[in-house]
Amino acid sequence: MRTQDSPYHAVEKSSRYQPPIPKYVKESPRWVPIMMFALLGLGLLVIIGYYLISPMRHQYFLLAGLAFILGGLYTATKWH
Repeated sequence: MRTQDSPYHAVEKSSRYQPPIPKYVKESPRWVPIMMFALLGLGLLVIIGYYLISPMRHQYFLLAGLAFILGGLYTATKWH
């Protein structure tokens, strides 16, 4: 028996039907975090290698490293 002074009075069940979220929407595939960390790590290694190893400093290495890192960040947005 609830009265108007009860804290549960303000919370009412919605009359609209809201279907449950399917399980496949809640969880990402196992490869998503693996790919994310691999792309981030590879981008970091390419940029570090550009400064430490590369005798010929072409800007393509920086662009490739940045592309890998951006790919990792994009993949991170898909991880649930």
